[in-house]
Amino acid sequence: MSESLRPGDIFNEEDSNTSNNPAFESVLEARMSRRGLLKAGAGAAGAAALASTVTQAQAAHAPKSPINGLKFKAVEKHTVDQVVVPEGYTARVIYALGDPLSGNVASFNNDGTDGNFEMRAGDHHDGIDWFGLDAKGNPSWTFNSRGLLAMNHEATTDEKLSSHFLHADGGTRSLPRPASEIDKELMIHGISVVEVQSDGKAWAYKQDSSFNRRVTTMSEAEMHGPARGSEHLVTRFDADGIRVRGTLNNCGTGKTPWGTLVSGEENWFGYFFRDAKDDERRGLKDPSVAALKRYGRKAGEASRHGWESGGMQDRFVRWNNSLLGVTARDDYRNEMNTFGYVVELDPYNPTQALRKRSALGRMGHENATFAVATAGQPIVAYMGDDARGEYIYKFVSDAKWDPKDANAKDRLAAGDKYLNKGTLYVAKFNADGTGEWLELSLRNPVLAKFEGFPFKTEADVAVFTRIAADAVGATKMDRPEWGGVNPKNGEVYITLTNNSNRSASNVDAANPRAYVDMKGTKEQKGNVNGHIVRMAEAKPADVNFKWDIFLFASEAGADKSTVNLSNLTEDNDLSSPDGLVFSKATGLCWIQTDDGAFTDKTNCMLMAAVPGQVGDGKAHTIAYGDKTVTTYAGKEQTAATMKRFLVGPKGAEITGICETPDGRALFINIQHPGENTKAADVSNPAKYESVWPSNAGYGAGRRPRSATVVITKNDGGVIGS
Repeated sequence: MSESLRPGDIFNEEDSNTSNNPAFESVLEARMSRRGLLKAGAGAAGAAALASTVTQAQAAHAPKSPINGLKFKAVEKHTVDQVVVPEGYTARVIYALGDPLSGNVASFNNDGTDGNFEMRAGDHHDGIDWFGLDAKGNPSWTFNSRGLLAMNHEATTDEKLSSHFLHADGGTRSLPRPASEIDKELMIHGISVVEVQSDGKAWAYKQDSSFNRRVTTMSEAEMHGPARGSEHLVTRFDADGIRVRGTLNNCGTGKTPWGTLVSGEENWFGYFFRDAKDDERRGLKDPSVAALKRYGRKAGEASRHGWESGGMQDRFVRWNNSLLGVTARDDYRNEMNTFGYVVELDPYNPTQALRKRSALGRMGHENATFAVATAGQPIVAYMGDDARGEYIYKFVSDAKWDPKDANAKDRLAAGDKYLNKGTLYVAKFNADGTGEWLELSLRNPVLAKFEGFPFKTEADVAVFTRIAADAVGATKMDRPEWGGVNPKNGEVYITLTNNSNRSASNVDAANPRAYVDMKGTKEQKGNVNGHIVRMAEAKPADVNFKWDIFLFASEAGADKSTVNLSNLTEDNDLSSPDGLVFSKATGLCWIQTDDGAFTDKTNCMLMAAVPGQVGDGKAHTIAYGDKTVTTYAGKEQTAATMKRFLVGPKGAEITGICETPDGRALFINIQHPGENTKAADVSNPAKYESVWPSNAGYGAGRRPRSATVVITKNDGGVIGS
């Protein structure tokens, strides 16, 4: 296969939702009269007050050191190649791509000659969570100076197939790819667990910790939930559809109430290949053809890295999803169906394989965030599907929470209890500031009778969740990414990072902006800068909610009547919100950016925000010619409620964030610095877009590396105070 067959679409910009679902509601529903708008706004505010009532469980989890106003000096925007934090704070690199996770693995040369990546830090550090250890090495919810960082390694920096910084000469950029290069790339994806500790002066990772672990694309795993044993999961590797291999393109993370990591498999579709004749062999009317296309994998379209070209060994052949044998037991036609799940890992137990939780649906998962667990009530998780025009989901467990499980000895067994059986829902946003969760199960008559795809079992729903969400009429959103739950009131925040497909013809109340934004002399169109929607429920398991838009990301100078609806200034303007985590110590909402629209003015950044509550703002009506759309905005931002806390190095995304329980150490990930460097320039550091973190004094070589940074306050205080 030639390079010319490589897809031209941008990675992380999947666009496979061709359903005719309204982007929100019909245009007529969005055109509310002024009188009706005022009534709806008043009703929304009243209902929001009820939904925001703090329960006893939420009060018990209220922030220990709440911050109601930001007093640090905002970091200025910059395009220099360094990490900058506010005055009075220090940021230090502690764990980067290639760092050894065993005393038997050599230090990282960072020149493309390194091996043993199955026991080195992977690439593209992403979602991250803290798992405490006490002085004796036992799990702890309260210890602050020793713990485990469990983090995703989403992808690798590449240009034309090859992960060029991993290979000495930049790698092979045509097919077939050498097996030796592919083997490295198979290992740098997945998850790592690494022990970190503070001596009271500085943090460092422990290279020889018995807790250190890597999970890669080749690690064995088990499927759990309704898809377990399904015909859709039968492969040459496992004819029973239970055992699967690896996790891939892991993006956001979450922490369960019983103390495990959950990680979302996001843009996995691009790693697979089907030849141009595959649709014909399957039969054009075969449901699998429609499913493959709905999940972004068209016949004849090249894979991202060409892993299927490495040879006839099983580790390469599995990436070819073409129908090649007599039955599914003879080939890997179903291999892609084994990816796209929330996976669960026990960081404290390196001997247990991870489990894929199919009850939470199959999609481009960003992360899963949990409502506060309340005794006698279901466990509830919220999720986004990160692609243009995709949906927001939630899962409600059948099992009711038993607080004893917070200290379960077998934490993955607790995961079986709460995450294998339950009800999956998808969100529909109404034009009056209300919404409803639509059930995705055969109990829903709309789904059971859907003619577009044969949903016969709950396994069908679990494996082909996107099609089920299409069927019930969910609301298309502007790339739903990370979710977070405000510990003060239980409200749910979801970042909608941007959408180049949004236009005046398909705006709606929950996705109301379509505009032109200039990057130099280049026009950028759609919802260029993104926004953050939030939802309030009286109880997490309820099927109704109220919503508004907490934040409209934009440049400070944008029109305040149509774009800059949050009144952002030079100290807090931003573009493309992505990572979002609430501090349990302070209640602050941390917002991270993954931006390509604003990068002529600033590198990507980390914002600190004081959250309010649904209904604390006002309605806005935006005119698009003879059409109008009304939306509900949260309270406008001020210098006291939102500030820029960090700006990263060149070419990097700021992503993944967690903290120690006392809020005095903040860990964040810097992903793919220097990603715009050309593969042909890999031997010439003078042409690198970035040389971070070597220019911060960390590690060998000059090749840029994804890395974890720890931020502390110089006076030892709580971060953000």
